[in-house]
Order: sequence, then C-alpha cells, then structure tokens
Amino acid sequence: MPLHVPPAPVPALRSVLAALGSPTAVREAPTPALRSVQGPLSPELPLPVHVLDRVVPTAGAPYTRLAGWRFLIRNGDRAVAAADTRLTPDGWAFSHFFEGPYLGSTERALRQAEAMGAPFQPRLLSVPELYMLTLWLHRDIEADASAGTLQPTDVLVPLAPAPPGIAAHRPHQVADLLPVLTLRLTPQPLFDSPAA
Repeated sequence: MPLHVPPAPVPALRSVLAALGSPTAVREAPTPALRSVQGPLSPELPLPVHVLDRVVPTAGAPYTRLAGWRFLIRNGDRAVAAADTRLTPDGWAFSHFFEGPYLGSTERALRQAEAMGAPFQPRLLSVPELYMLTLWLHRDIEADASAGTLQPTDVLVPLAPAPPGIAAHRPHQVADLLPVLTLRLTPQPLFDSPAA
C-alpha cells in the first residue's frame, strides 16, 4: 500500500474509544448515522489535521500547525461518521463526532491516493480562509506527522465541497495550487486608482 498512515497518539485514540463506549456521547452526537447504526464501531485511518492559517506569498514554505487528529468511524466496511480530537493542556481529548460530505470525500481521496502508486503520508490540511479541506499527501513518509511544512512536490487533493473555481478531487502539486490559493485570498482593489 503506497499510503503510510501515521499512528495517532495513543491518548487521542483512547479518547475516541472512550467516547464510542459512552452511550451519552453517541446519543448526543449530531450524527443520525452514528446513533442509528447496529453493531460494533471502530475508529480507523487516523489522519493528522493541519491548519494553514494564512496563505500569503513568501519566500519560504508556508507554515502549518497541527490542530487535531481525525478518525473515520467504521461499522463493518463503511464509514458512518468521523471523530475529531484536539490537544488540551492535559493532553489529547475527544472533541466531537460528525458526518457530512467530507466523510465520503475523504474516503474517495484516499482511494485516489492509493491508485497513484507513489508512497505518501496522508494528512488533512484545512484552509479556513477559503472554507477548504484537502487531503495532503506528504512525500516524506518518515516525517513526524505532528510537524509540517508543505513541500512544493507534496500533493493536495481538494475535498468536496471545494470552493468555487477549485475542482474537487483533482490532485495538484503544492507548487501549482498554492499560487492559486494566494491569488484567491489577495484583496483586490475595488477600483483602479486614477492616473497621476
């Protein structure tokens, strides 16, 4: 398998397992699929979630920060929800369950990545300024998944729904997609300034 899924921190996994074992946490989750499923649930495919806080043109590589770990919650052979964890002063803690379009989109992007045939470390990259989530395929499969610098040859696969003008599930090298994101986020003047 060309994807080298990094291991999640043990406390993050434990917090998700504890939440899955809590009837209150599952019952109060805003996830009808999770509440109605019969049979065992298991957290799988832990992906570190990194955030690209600001997309600005710079000479160096853009900086990302680790925001949490996301687990797909499976019932048999299908994902019915996802669980996010976050880092607190006391360590990793369960944050919430959710479902929605990013669930199926993440699975589809992971299948696409496997079909590429190149070794990658999968991560998720959030671009809050564009309300955008991508599958980040990091080329350094031995890298610490909690640290992250986008490399020009890393691959980003925008998940659906993608922002207008950016095709979902179309893989892009960081060197190609980052200038597009930068252009989208650069404020444009409303009017041309008058000639002097």
